Amino acid sequence: MQKPPQVIDFALKETSPNIGVGATAADKNSCTYDLVEQMQYLYVRVVKAKDLPAKDVTGSCDPYVEVKLGNYKGTTKHFEKKSNPVWNQVFAFSKERIQASILEVSVKDKDVVLDDLIGRIMFELVDVPKRVPPDSPLASVWYRLEDRKGEKIKAGELMLAVWMGTQADEAFPDAWHSDAATVGLDGVTNIRSKVYLSPKLWYIRVNVIEAQDLLPGDKSRFPEAFVKVMLGNQALRTRVSQSRSIHPMWNEDLIFVAAEPFEEPLILTVEDRVGSSTEILGKCMIPLHILQRRLDHKPVNTRWYNLEKHIIGELEQKKEIKFASRIHLRVCLDGGYHVLDESTHYTSDLRPTAKQLWRPSIGILEVGILSAVGLMPMKTKDGRGTTDAYCVAKYGQKWIRTRTIIDSFTPRWNEQYTWEVFDPCTVITIGVYDNGHVHSGGGSKDSRIGKVRIRLSTLETDRVYTHSYPLIVLQQSGAKKTGEVHLAVRFTCSSTINMLHMYSHPLLPKMHYIHPLSVIQLDSLRHQAMQIVAMRLNRAEPPLRKEVVEHMLDVDSHMWSMRRSKANFFRIMAVLRPVIAVGKWFDQICNWKNPLTTILIHILFIILVLYPELILPTAFLYLFLIGIWNFRWRPRHPSHMDTRLSHADAAHPDELDEEFDSFPTSKGSDMVRMRYDRLRSIAGRVQTVVGDLATQGERFQALLSWRDPRATTLFVIFCLVAAVVLYVTPFQVVALLLGVYVLRHPRFRHKLPSVPLNFFRRLPARSDSMI
Repeated sequence: MQKPPQVIDFALKETSPNIGVGATAADKNSCTYDLVEQMQYLYVRVVKAKDLPAKDVTGSCDPYVEVKLGNYKGTTKHFEKKSNPVWNQVFAFSKERIQASILEVSVKDKDVVLDDLIGRIMFELVDVPKRVPPDSPLASVWYRLEDRKGEKIKAGELMLAVWMGTQADEAFPDAWHSDAATVGLDGVTNIRSKVYLSPKLWYIRVNVIEAQDLLPGDKSRFPEAFVKVMLGNQALRTRVSQSRSIHPMWNEDLIFVAAEPFEEPLILTVEDRVGSSTEILGKCMIPLHILQRRLDHKPVNTRWYNLEKHIIGELEQKKEIKFASRIHLRVCLDGGYHVLDESTHYTSDLRPTAKQLWRPSIGILEVGILSAVGLMPMKTKDGRGTTDAYCVAKYGQKWIRTRTIIDSFTPRWNEQYTWEVFDPCTVITIGVYDNGHVHSGGGSKDSRIGKVRIRLSTLETDRVYTHSYPLIVLQQSGAKKTGEVHLAVRFTCSSTINMLHMYSHPLLPKMHYIHPLSVIQLDSLRHQAMQIVAMRLNRAEPPLRKEVVEHMLDVDSHMWSMRRSKANFFRIMAVLRPVIAVGKWFDQICNWKNPLTTILIHILFIILVLYPELILPTAFLYLFLIGIWNFRWRPRHPSHMDTRLSHADAAHPDELDEEFDSFPTSKGSDMVRMRYDRLRSIAGRVQTVVGDLATQGERFQALLSWRDPRATTLFVIFCLVAAVVLYVTPFQVVALLLGVYVLRHPRFRHKLPSVPLNFFRRLPARSDSMI
């Protein structure tokens, strides 16, 4: 007998970590690390050495420092033939892993066979002082080196600072941690915690107006001219000019995305379409830093740019060529827009590019990244599964990356970060990843473990949310829980009035409404913005890998997915369910299923008709009572990834295989044919529904369009009669008669459709004109 499949727990869990909560709003900035558990560390700062004695036969030494505490030891880099080296490196030993009582700091001479001991210093841990920020850092002190017998050597001193502290210490992010002993000195930079800033993105609007005095290669014909504009790997072109002359006109807008600092110029080429090929008639390059920066919708000044002759080959050596062609452009940096690099459904920033247009912040968001439990092995090392986990969080332009915890399925980070908040209707994204560059030498990619999104507007002000969020990854085998991440979140508002006032403002900057971009433009520009952000962050040190940035920004969210389509369909049905329920309830009222309820509705209806001024107050009072009633079932925790809402827990394997297929597809022809036929069948249903909606709209238009003269005649006569009747009859009487007719008893009803419905269904639509 088979066992039932194990139910995976995808729920959010409330936790009670031992964190130092209790700071007031006044001292938020001075009280750091109160959302995480304090972790004690022994810090050793190795600064420099002087007058080191020679150990080699050459009369020199190749010094390095080894810091040893029990089974843990760390080493600095070594210098060749240097007696006064400078390291300035910090080592951190977690107190909970300390199993020794003596710290040994040794200066050694690098040798081919066996490293020689130059000298050492011993510290008793009970004598190590404690430091509590915001106290100033502990001063480094010169120590005379000792030999193995504990006697001072004649020459050689080492500058050190040793203290006990917490992760709030400013030395913590750049420290070499004892739990990363296997990484080695070269790999330490890949596991440190870092803060990154997204590049400042601009929309560049290129309005191509006209060109003058073009010189086509074939003088016997007018050029079919168009303009091609390139910025990096972005390329757009205008349509072919309708004015076939050597002075073509276009007047088209082309929009690009660029990031500061501007590295590449704008390249424009005027080309002539000659048969199946093109001929370049002229070219110009425009540096971006000289462009005007526009903050509003006012037009910028136009300018004529000279076109350079495009010469193929090596003959373009300082030839004196008289070339008078030029192009008329209006080019500017549009700072009034917000450059979207995330979907508008879960964006973390809504501010325009230009800082002059920014509103003051309304509060701060603090996130404590505590730990993770139950992580799955993401790679194999020495024949066993292992995970080197780190977290990435993105809000606004600020990205943070925690340190990588080496070889642990239950990593504890306990790092806290703060962001300024300018709009409450924004989302912070937190992802957990496996560092694939620790032992592999940079060959593999960082693997996704899962991510969490939290909408700030769903958080209560000044409340600390401590929850364990499920980490869910969708694979070809289905939704898989890869562990849980433990977070502490607090949203603090500096002014409640300012925050409430934000709800009256448009979501995006006003330029998006005054001169809106098309949906196709926004999708294309968002893709370009994501590529730029991923490229720039991948060039940081340590790099925030492209695969991580793309996963955080959901680069593939626009791709077709059967699962997403089903999920969106059922979301629509869930929204319409209350409307359908009200319709069913009203049908029961009209059919006298419950006579007492129907009589009460009759009484209420008559009161509202006789006193129509009560209609709106009654409606708003009813909504108020519903809101108060639903207060008992309000959400008590932030949102998290919902597998049931996403239909990830019940997706068909073939649908998931299709979702993970590459674009273009890598499947065989039979599989593609089957999926294409299935897609056609689903698209056919969507097409039918959209066609039905269009038909109903066209029937409304046909009431007065005289497409059916007789139907329009009947409707026009009916409108005239209705106008006269309603003019002479009090509104209350009309409403009362209409309501009594709608609520009439079933014995006065007919099974057949009503006359108005029959008339409407007979109206012509344009569907009979479709091929």
